[in-house]
Amino acid sequence: MDAPELLRRYCINDPRLAANDADPPAMRLEWRTAALVRISALIAVGAPDASMRTAVDDAIAAGVEPDEIIAVLDGLVGIVGLPRVVAQAPRIAVALGYGDGDDLRVADD
Repeated sequence: MDAPELLRRYCINDPRLAANDADPPAMRLEWRTAALVRISALIAVGAPDASMRTAVDDAIAAGVEPDEIIAVLDGLVGIVGLPRVVAQAPRIAVALGYGDGDDLRVADD
């Protein structure tokens, strides 16, 4: 199935989308891109620590650099808002190994 057909099926809530749970997705993103999209979605919905940790681990395994993950966080400020990003930043920092959450403090610039 091509991309426009897949989009059409989502637009009409085609029941075949749910019926094919055992089948692989019709379209796939490259692994690195999919990992960054997943992190973006988890930031947007305010995902819990365990979900963020798994997503960050998967992204690193896919070859994503920590700076790229931080860039995604920064890039979402204009989309999901600063409060959501600030709320998720410690989860990402901990997942990246930058502290345990309690020792993340604002440094004097």
